Amino acid sequence: MSEFINNATKRKDALKAIIRKLHAGESVENLQEEFNEIIAVSTASDIAQAEREVIAEGLPVSDIQKLCDLHVAVFQQGLESQAAPETIPGHPVFNFRLENEVISRVLESIEVSLAKVLAGDANALKSLRLAVGNLQLIERHYEWKENLLFPVLEKYGFEGPSKVMWGVHNDIRKAIRRVQSLANSDSVDLGTVDAEYLALAKAVRDMFYKEEKVLLPEALTRLTQEDWDLIKSESLSLKEGPAYVEPTQAEQAPVLETEGKVNLSTGALTPEQINLMLTNLPVDITYVDENDQVCFYSQTPERIFVRTAAIIGRSVQNCHPPQSVHVVQNILDDFRAGKRDAAEFWIQMGGKFVHIRYFALRDAQGAYKGVIEVSQDVTEIRALEGERRLLDDKA
Repeated sequence: MSEFINNATKRKDALKAIIRKLHAGESVENLQEEFNEIIAVSTASDIAQAEREVIAEGLPVSDIQKLCDLHVAVFQQGLESQAAPETIPGHPVFNFRLENEVISRVLESIEVSLAKVLAGDANALKSLRLAVGNLQLIERHYEWKENLLFPVLEKYGFEGPSKVMWGVHNDIRKAIRRVQSLANSDSVDLGTVDAEYLALAKAVRDMFYKEEKVLLPEALTRLTQEDWDLIKSESLSLKEGPAYVEPTQAEQAPVLETEGKVNLSTGALTPEQINLMLTNLPVDITYVDENDQVCFYSQTPERIFVRTAAIIGRSVQNCHPPQSVHVVQNILDDFRAGKRDAAEFWIQMGGKFVHIRYFALRDAQGAYKGVIEVSQDVTEIRALEGERRLLDDKA
């Protein structure tokens, strides 16, 4: 063990070997026995660095994601010996951990209700359905990580573990939808609900472990007070999540006032007018420049996909989960090469029919200048019939 205690490079290399052996199919039991001493002295930073390097060396993020629960099992002994991060009330990390405790209680309430239903208590089914509805807290919890914490960590080179976590988030989201659908069906298959829920609960609790033993310690080590202040202030735009507090009047951002106007090709507007126009359009807009960096997003009242100021300057590839990055890259490559000028998709989400379009931007000489993403809830538009003319307005 002495050779690893004061040698971070040897610890990291040994951990990379563990990951590769897991990838090759070796059992958790064998690895725990073989690398027991190494794991006992490994830190959260060692594990995060090992994951980053094996990804950089060619191991796919999706493979790391599949091995995520095995990583937790193998590294658990070493991580358990580490002290929990010291935080203070009101700090985003303190609140983040409190939120994990709330989600833990949600899981426990589901388990109590599910046990009663399985024991034949038909009256407990209503409680089970209500408890399952509270799983949406997990979605907000992950959304906060993806939109606020991950972008800031990426500035310090912490990309691999966050990409892996995002992929696992999406798997958990799918599992939540399955459990909710099964529990709320007219003819409930209790055996299937039980099996699906057990798998979901294990995945959520494993994620707790990686958050509190790897992600948060790394964040506390790397982020400055300015970073935490940014995260806390940007949580206001989400109006939910672990760092959110209701702003006082003094904390509201002042409206930018200027007498100058921006000359546009078909007129001139003040910055305030431009902001008013963009934030009141019935579409959400995100602008990505020719270097694939996010440089603008419109903050509309009912934005479909959450954006925060933390994504400004972020690589657009890192704004998408691992499962869809290759699709985004193909679109960007085609736009840059001039093979196409637009791409569109439509999805059904939360009772909305959402139309998503990407448009290549080119200057007068045809040089590629980036892409805009335009998203719109077209549910009501799709339901329109006949016609309604201006003169028909009776208001």
